[in-house]
Amino acid sequence: MVKVENLKKVYPGKVPVEALKGITFEVESGEILGIMGRSGAGKSTLLHQLGLLDNPTSGKILIDGVDVLKLSDSEKKQFRLEKLGYIFQEYTLIPELTVVENVYLLSWASSKDKKDYKKAAREFLEMVELGNRLHHLPHELSGGEQQRVGIARSLVNNPKVLFADEPCANLDSKSAETIFKLLTKLNKELGQTIVIITHEPEDKKYLERIIYLKDGLIEKEEKTD
Repeated sequence: MVKVENLKKVYPGKVPVEALKGITFEVESGEILGIMGRSGAGKSTLLHQLGLLDNPTSGKILIDGVDVLKLSDSEKKQFRLEKLGYIFQEYTLIPELTVVENVYLLSWASSKDKKDYKKAAREFLEMVELGNRLHHLPHELSGGEQQRVGIARSLVNNPKVLFADEPCANLDSKSAETIFKLLTKLNKELGQTIVIITHEPEDKKYLERIIYLKDGLIEKEEKTD
């Protein structure tokens, strides 16, 4: 599903910073993979390259058989809209829009049929147990509920891969557990491929495999089952 070969990212400057120093690994279809490591290890940098939110200095990324780094900027944008989903630390909801409008916003931007994307938005909100909050505004929801809206939004276009960058960093332990249980449910029931960044050791129980980064390199890999 995802294949990464010798991926490097160097931030230029008087003293160039090597954030990634040659990363190689694969993510299988239907796998829930964790990326762990200390702050500054390169976790978020790696996720930004995989999610086409930034351009690596060198290397190769294949997603669903597509050599994505060879795509033009407009092709990358379309690929992101159609093939990839994102969950961020910040909920990034638009405060003036209702819950259901926040979920189908990206589908609206991609010119899909209005009836279809509204139906999909409602269905995914039901899946994350927010079917009774469709017309609420973000400020009327708890942090955990807002993150569940973010999950529904990330799924509405049926992505091939879902990327989550420390999705529970701003949540209390109970809400974090709810989010991880929801993500594992999506993985098991929908076969959703998920790549998650987390730094909490207790999250290991939700993951099938973990890649540990240290100083921009893979330090080790671990199977959890």
